[in-house]
Amino acid sequence: MDALWIYLGIMNVTAYGLMAADKSKARRSGRRIRERTLLLAAAAGGALGAWIAMRTHRHKTKHAAFYAGIPLMLAVHAVAIVYWFSR
Repeated sequence: MDALWIYLGIMNVTAYGLMAADKSKARRSGRRIRERTLLLAAAAGGALGAWIAMRTHRHKTKHAAFYAGIPLMLAVHAVAIVYWFSR
């Protein structure tokens, strides 16, 4: 059980960091992080971190894959966690 929380913590921090770094690079016109990478980090357990980054940095809020996909991933992760602990 502890390994699950550690994994989710790492993935959420990673997703948040990737989103924040991409926003910073977008401001500076630097080399951007692929949207596929951002979505993959969110899907792999970092949806909460990605969602928080979207809100705090106002990043990717107009892209349907993000404004609809990230909350959907977050809901799926929440249901999976509840299911996991109710067994």
